[in-house]
Amino acid sequence: MRCVLPKVRAFWGTPLIAGLMAALLTSPALASAKTDMLGALASIQQRDELVQSIGWKLITGNARHCANPRPAIGLLLQDVAAFSMPDAVRQAMGLGGDIAVQARATNSPAHLAGLPVYAEVLAIGEQQMRDLPPIGKERWRRLADLHRQLDETLTVSGSVKIDWRGQDAAANTATLVGITACPSRFEVISESKRASANGKRVAIGEDFVGFTYPEELLAAVIAHELAHNLLGHPAWLDKNGRKQRNIRVTEREADRLMPWLLANGGYDPAAAERFMQKWGPGNDGGLFRGRTHDGWDERAEFIAAELPLIRRSVAQNGTADWPLYFQRDIQPAASVSSPIE
Repeated sequence: MRCVLPKVRAFWGTPLIAGLMAALLTSPALASAKTDMLGALASIQQRDELVQSIGWKLITGNARHCANPRPAIGLLLQDVAAFSMPDAVRQAMGLGGDIAVQARATNSPAHLAGLPVYAEVLAIGEQQMRDLPPIGKERWRRLADLHRQLDETLTVSGSVKIDWRGQDAAANTATLVGITACPSRFEVISESKRASANGKRVAIGEDFVGFTYPEELLAAVIAHELAHNLLGHPAWLDKNGRKQRNIRVTEREADRLMPWLLANGGYDPAAAERFMQKWGPGNDGGLFRGRTHDGWDERAEFIAAELPLIRRSVAQNGTADWPLYFQRDIQPAASVSSPIE
């Protein structure tokens, strides 16, 4: 169980992109190389938007049940200066500055306000993007700080003003009013096959096998990671130690909460069991056989045992009221990094 830190989205390490960059130096190939580069950028952007949209359903659908809900707008930004060759990315994306819209969760305030993908963000509130400090050695930190400031503004005022410029070069301004949501962010990590959570965000590797599954099964694993955040596992592990048996009990709790979160997010809660049945047999030589996790078939059984309770809660209260009906195995605390491989 480890935390996956934010990684710079460096597409330039692959032979394909290295070839594209070489082609950019020759004008006859410029248009074709730019198109191919945009295709490479679009691939991870589309996965970002899918993860944002699934996560948005889960955190807004469960907002009434989670601790410390806060306003959110469903916006993921990108800092182009964090790329290995930022000038080439700016040229391909048509940007004059560094900060752009990477993804908007479907039906979120950011999406409904019309912020387009790759729009250049000019200002957030009174903070002009051109006045941001230079990017440092930890190239991911400036973007993380910007997301944190955005969250703080929404928490204080409930809304945020964003100025942006689209591909038509026209300047736009909108004040986005936040929707109450559980406190967790979502993003896709390049060059990774893992899914993890660190208490504040859920990170899904761009090569995670769940992207080949139907949406409801990908939603199940996102719900698993979100469960770690909502159940406060890292603080509990900090206090009690990351022994194998302790990790195992937090994994079991996250598995059992998956279907509750799915139900409130508008998904079939039984998708959590189906995810385990599809994914488990091909992974039982990895973590599924380790002492930090139950066997995949046991995990599916634990999930299945929650389904009648969920149906009863929905019938009685109109919602999957997990704070009322979900039985904890440990005393709550507060955040985890739990990979599912």
